[in-house]
Amino acid sequence: MYRVAFIGCGNRAKPHAAAVQTDSRCEVVALADLNTEAARAFNDHYGFNAVVYADYIEMLAAVKPDIVISCLWTPLHLQMFQACAAAGVKAVHSEKPMAPSWGDCLEMARIAEETGSQLTFCHQRRFAEGNQLVRQWMKEGRIGKLLRMDLYSPPNLLDCGTHTFDQALSFNEEIGVKWVLGAVDGTNPLNWFNVRAESMAVGTLVFENGVRANIQTGGPDQDMHTGIRLIGSGGFIEVNWDGGIGEVRSYDDPAWKPEVPSSPEGNQMTGVIDDIVSSLAAGTEPELSYRKALRASEIIYAFYESVRRHARVELPLEGVTDNPFIQLLEAGHFAPAAGQGA
Repeated sequence: MYRVAFIGCGNRAKPHAAAVQTDSRCEVVALADLNTEAARAFNDHYGFNAVVYADYIEMLAAVKPDIVISCLWTPLHLQMFQACAAAGVKAVHSEKPMAPSWGDCLEMARIAEETGSQLTFCHQRRFAEGNQLVRQWMKEGRIGKLLRMDLYSPPNLLDCGTHTFDQALSFNEEIGVKWVLGAVDGTNPLNWFNVRAESMAVGTLVFENGVRANIQTGGPDQDMHTGIRLIGSGGFIEVNWDGGIGEVRSYDDPAWKPEVPSSPEGNQMTGVIDDIVSSLAAGTEPELSYRKALRASEIIYAFYESVRRHARVELPLEGVTDNPFIQLLEAGHFAPAAGQGA
């Protein structure tokens, strides 16, 4: 039995709570939220019978949980993990994206390595049945050798693009990216969980095995397709974020009409909780390991650095610790030219 605590009891905590209820290895013992009234309502709704705290530092000292599930906004991720690791928490699961700057991402990774605290991020779409099926098809060579991917992800790179890049990495055998070239529109920046972001991005990335991917995010048409088109030497597969499978073709087997899951989204959040608990129990690398989140984050910050340099950026990303998009925004880089509207 693992003693679980929540930090942050807002909307994103709800699917985590529902999934925790299904895992008999978990007992929720504490909740921390500045809005204690909301935390108490959360406690009552899920029947946790947990102790409610306004201050998670106080909660960590008093309760000493085994597992923390954090649903805080992005700028708070690093300080939350620092506190949890210092308190001896065995496993910390955080909402994505990893952090608002590349330096913060690297620091979280360093703390995880140094302390051994298991750190995961909620790229829950890895557990969608449709995405798992597509990974199986790729291993079977159903569309031959993977050549290219078209990636679509509204509304920005940092918060939502992290899912898309993580999905692309999973379909390409977790092979890393070699270089990135990107462009963004910062004239009307978004504010996404208290981190400013572009309203549109386009770019190209090339993986270490030569696979090339083009990405589009945001833009005037916010109803754009969200997902990936995988183009191989022997066919193609279309799959959306949550595993919904569109058109598929095998040039060598034109009659191939694969049976797809009736609910391609599957039980993503129960997969998340099982991954956290089972990996902790076995001492194995989680599917949602921070190492995978770090790779997706590196692509994002390399993309922003490409905008700053006006050039292609090679990975690993070195000499960068800030968020290049924020730096450019604050420097007025995206201000409209004289005589033009925003």
